[in-house]
Amino acid sequence: MIRIEAGVSTSRFVELIGVPERTWRRWQSKARQEQPPKGPWPQPARNAARPLVTKHALAKPAWGHRKIWALTRHDGHKVSQAAALRLLRDDGLILPSEYQKQRRELAKDRKAAFAKNPTGPNQVWQLDFSEFETTQGGTWRIAGCRGWYSKVEHPFHVSPTANQYDGDRRDRARSGRL
Repeated sequence: MIRIEAGVSTSRFVELIGVPERTWRRWQSKARQEQPPKGPWPQPARNAARPLVTKHALAKPAWGHRKIWALTRHDGHKVSQAAALRLLRDDGLILPSEYQKQRRELAKDRKAAFAKNPTGPNQVWQLDFSEFETTQGGTWRIAGCRGWYSKVEHPFHVSPTANQYDGDRRDRARSGRL
């Protein structure tokens, strides 16, 4: 298109762009037949490693491609780091490169949620609640509390119940009456 508009001959054009004329003619013929200029190439190493890499990646989703690659090598399969990364990327099992940036943006938004940033202790508290089922069929509940400004962590309260006495028990333990 550009060559024709400029009125440049094919031999002069390929000389300007640094491509052999034979290559240019091959590209032209493929374009006229609507064939892609390259690929897809066979990937025997990747295809052989796919089940093992996928198994390790699903077992440990937080791990990156280097650890997955090392585990695959440890299992006796010869694969490169780049192949492991490409496999994980193809299967959607790797975090995007923008992951840390997104985390920082979320942290910035959380910090901006305060109308006025805390300037001292006892202004903002963070709470965490977890529930764990036991092998006997029971449930343990764990509650923790932390000061946002001072980062003081109060002892976690562990209880097999979930009733009004749990809060009372914690208050008595803190005051030394338990």
